[in-house]
Amino acid sequence: MSLRNAVLAALLEGEASGYDLAKDFDASVANFWMSTPQQLYKELEKMAADGLIETRVVEQERRPNKRLHALTAAGHAALHEFIAEPVKPTAIRDEMMVKVQGMSRADGPAARAAITERMKWSKAKLARYERLRSRLLDGRSEPAYLAEAERIGPYLTLLRGIAFEQENLRWSDFALAAIDRHAAARAEGGNQSG
Repeated sequence: MSLRNAVLAALLEGEASGYDLAKDFDASVANFWMSTPQQLYKELEKMAADGLIETRVVEQERRPNKRLHALTAAGHAALHEFIAEPVKPTAIRDEMMVKVQGMSRADGPAARAAITERMKWSKAKLARYERLRSRLLDGRSEPAYLAEAERIGPYLTLLRGIAFEQENLRWSDFALAAIDRHAAARAEGGNQSG
């Protein structure tokens, strides 16, 4: 999947500046697609050149002019074509998993530190996702929201992001306990032989 498709989906919410899109990506889309602001701005330029979005400039007095982007009919069509394509299998590319895969007993403390750091990130993301969930529901029950909302996709992807971070925390708890048991077994074995 390309960044282009994620931007097309984000613009379904309405006209937005590059800054607004970057914030939205960080708050919602980041649970399934990562992008730097530089990548986002570059993609917006390409999308405008390809006729997928239209851009208008809003003049501001004390700030730089703002460029607002909106989907064109071609942009809507491109998104619908993407949605209709068969889904490709997901592949996980996670640097921490490579570190854990390669760790030896001596690397346990470093792996433990990496996992603990990841847990902090997951907890922070979960808190942010739960705030977003509350905003989306806006006092409604989940069944009421799902019945009434114009678009339920943002909510469904948010739930997937929540489940992903919850699973990261479950795995991290298990991995930390396993690393600790592994270290304790080695220490116990060393004490018995000495």
